[in-house]
Amino acid sequence: MQKIQVLLADDHTVVRQGLRVLLEAEQDIAVVGEAESGRQAVQLVRKYSPDVVVMDIAMPGLNGLEATRQIMKESPNVKVLALSSYSDDEYVHQLTEAGAAGYLLKQTAAADLIKAVREARKGNAFFSPSISKRLLEQYREAFLSGVPVRKRTEVLTSREAEVLQLIAEGKSNKQIAAELCISIKTVEKHRQQVMNKLNIHDIAGLTRYAIAKGVIEADTGLLQKTAR
Repeated sequence: MQKIQVLLADDHTVVRQGLRVLLEAEQDIAVVGEAESGRQAVQLVRKYSPDVVVMDIAMPGLNGLEATRQIMKESPNVKVLALSSYSDDEYVHQLTEAGAAGYLLKQTAAADLIKAVREARKGNAFFSPSISKRLLEQYREAFLSGVPVRKRTEVLTSREAEVLQLIAEGKSNKQIAAELCISIKTVEKHRQQVMNKLNIHDIAGLTRYAIAKGVIEADTGLLQKTAR
């Protein structure tokens, strides 16, 4: 029997260790690698080509949402399961738009995670019960009213999304250039394009937007702002 190959992505070591123990207790699942950031997750998907990635959303540098977008673009056959502490509609919709096969709350039962991994491998979607119920209600209301569930969010390129997150985390142009291995001039160009697309022309506004859209956690942005 070929085991389901799983990659774990979470910036908390203790969470990854717990997930590994939980999943590897199953005879049909094997954890092939662990990533502590979204950027590392993208790299390890290229290296291992796992069947399923269990992806945390709130990770520094490159969050789980943007990592999911990049993985789906490069490796569309890989299934991504979002695992988050947040059940906000914004997070759920953005991850499903990005191509995630499911969305699970970290408070979810262990049996749900194991089932989600198996279902994702089969090509099926899987959501925590509370999220499934809410999504069903939203689509039912949309069908009856004839109004779309939501409009697509503002489209930033993958690189622009990375720059937005790093700006919101308080990084300077020089630091962003070093992290993304691009020139400062290119960072400035991306920064301007982000501001123009979002019609937000100050750092505080970009930070608020990033928090509202789930690009970074609220405390991350606020901590960085007070540190300036």
